[in-house]
Amino acid sequence: MAQVLVPAEIADHTTCLLSRLGQAMYRLTEDVFAPFALRTRHYTVLTLLAASGPTGQHALSAALRIDPATMVSVIDDLEALSCAERHRDILDRRRILVAITDKGQDTLTQMDAALTEMNDHLLADLDSAQRDTLHQLLRTLSDGPTVPAALDRARS
Repeated sequence: MAQVLVPAEIADHTTCLLSRLGQAMYRLTEDVFAPFALRTRHYTVLTLLAASGPTGQHALSAALRIDPATMVSVIDDLEALSCAERHRDILDRRRILVAITDKGQDTLTQMDAALTEMNDHLLADLDSAQRDTLHQLLRTLSDGPTVPAALDRARS
């Protein structure tokens, strides 16, 4: 039997428990995405592009809270794999838009399937109702004003 991930003395603090679980899930997600030669940050960019269409680099960086210099590198990686492409905005030639390509959409579909499989495996200790509740609670924290504002303050 595996040793507990977070000792009880630390798990008494919800933020410490979330932090450690987040670190573990991040590491495991990176491993799942490795066969695609991509990382979690690439997945988030592809997902946002698929949902929103061509988007400016600055807007992508702001929406995903990824440092602008890192965003350039992420887009470079996606372009090198033909998963995304940059082009000038026809309405504002100074603005660079990023769009997902057909290959990027196919890759995203495969990554989504791998992520779903990972979710099913890693959340197997929870029944369906518990999974839904956990997801709703995490979305409440993610979508609410407190955590995003605190992160933005810490990043500035």
